[in-house]
Amino acid sequence: MDLLEVMRKRRSIRNYTDEPVREEDLQKIIQAGLLSESGKAKRPWQFIVVRNKEVLEYLSRCREGGVKMLKEAQCAIVVTGDAEAQDVWVEDCSVAMANMHLMASSLGVGSCWIQGRLRKADEKTTEEYVREKLKFPENYKLEAILSLGMPAVKMPAYDLEELDMDKVRVIE
Repeated sequence: MDLLEVMRKRRSIRNYTDEPVREEDLQKIIQAGLLSESGKAKRPWQFIVVRNKEVLEYLSRCREGGVKMLKEAQCAIVVTGDAEAQDVWVEDCSVAMANMHLMASSLGVGSCWIQGRLRKADEKTTEEYVREKLKFPENYKLEAILSLGMPAVKMPAYDLEELDMDKVRVIE
């Protein structure tokens, strides 16, 4: 399957079965993140893999309104970036998230990007809430959480004919 086909089929999956994510698939997803481009090759990210169901339950309350898919997920990857090491840590961590999201889809693993940066969890930020449980260093900032699980639903691929080409401007 070529990359465009993977992108057509990639959908945010919020409902998962009880089937575990295979360890070899999880390793490929992590490797895809670690292979990501970053400014000046600084790779400022740290990935925290969460398999513990109690911690996933806790993380499901990390944002106002909750993110219930974390309760059903078989695991999640919390992506943080070292803001002291890299001024474009947000962009670098976003590229890593996107690569992991695509790799998961290519392997038939469902995933959903759960934005953490700039979000709130009741009286504190999502970052503060997540840091309390996962204890990552202060210089590392929360970008997002990638929930992972085997899809409970099959979503249709995007149709290339329906892409909004008005969003593209060509200068010749």
